[in-house]
Amino acid sequence: MNKKKNINQASLDKIVAGIAANKNIHGSVFHIESGDKTLSLFSASGNMTPESQYYIASINKLIISFITLRLCQNKTISLNDEVSNYLPFDVLKGLLVLNGKDYSDTLTINHLISHTSGLPCYLIDKRPDGKKNMDLILNGNDQSWPLDKVVAEVKKMKPKFQPGAKGKASYAETNFRLLGRILEIVTNKNIQSLLHDVFQELEMKNTFVLPSGSADRCAPVYFRQKKIDIQEYWKSTHHDIASTAADQMKFIRAFFEGNYFSEEFIARLKKWNKIFFPFKYGVGIQKFYIPRFLSPFKAVPELIGHSGSVGSVAFYVPDKKVYITGTINQTSNPAAIFQGIVKIIR
Repeated sequence: MNKKKNINQASLDKIVAGIAANKNIHGSVFHIESGDKTLSLFSASGNMTPESQYYIASINKLIISFITLRLCQNKTISLNDEVSNYLPFDVLKGLLVLNGKDYSDTLTINHLISHTSGLPCYLIDKRPDGKKNMDLILNGNDQSWPLDKVVAEVKKMKPKFQPGAKGKASYAETNFRLLGRILEIVTNKNIQSLLHDVFQELEMKNTFVLPSGSADRCAPVYFRQKKIDIQEYWKSTHHDIASTAADQMKFIRAFFEGNYFSEEFIARLKKWNKIFFPFKYGVGIQKFYIPRFLSPFKAVPELIGHSGSVGSVAFYVPDKKVYITGTINQTSNPAAIFQGIVKIIR
């Protein structure tokens, strides 16, 4: 019988060093913690330390989901609410037109938070000219994207499917830009304030909305060997965040420990649809999974939480009762972090 191996500092450092050996990885940081906190390890490499503040990218969606789901719990809003209850007609008209029919007024909050709206992503999907705005940004063309520009761009792009089409989901930053605006209207607070309230409540003292006076402390974001300047983009979204592995641990634990959402509530969020391999999306949460046929000798437990396009992660591993946060801070190869995570959870 094989003896169970528990991770320790030396083995974690070895895995992190292996990740750092990947091409273009300039630095990384990991924080691993067991549910009972008897295990709590940090490891960092390159230009990052356990205290480094880094861009969390799309993990911000999990924080926006946290805000949204709490508003649903206290009956301020409902996932079934139509977006047209909150956003003005001129924003919605023509936002999602398929075969000559405008489905924009059938969009719901649930469609946005679960990426089942069918709306194209203004960043990663092709524009009418065949280009992608994300490619332009990564290649040094920093751009401002206020919500009115997002809406105008999306109206020129081709939708993916009818809102709520069975078994369909498509990952789109567009969804959470609209959801953020709805939260502002409902609470009469701007999205920065709503996020700051979460940071204060969870004592995430080294977390802030980008850019800010503290932005110079944020680790530079890389695209291959090049540092990316996305200050103009950050200024326009109002919801992009810098954090630390320790603060991200506070957040991911808060989401899944049961103090805010019960086990039964979390179970209802697990309505998984495929978005792109190896991820599925539920109601405001993301799952990383490896099918058994791709790992025939040893199953890889599912990870639930969220990842970001810079190789940032904040996940709970239910089968192991372990939490993992961190980043490799590289937009050209974000998947490299999961090679290390699989080794860690095994």
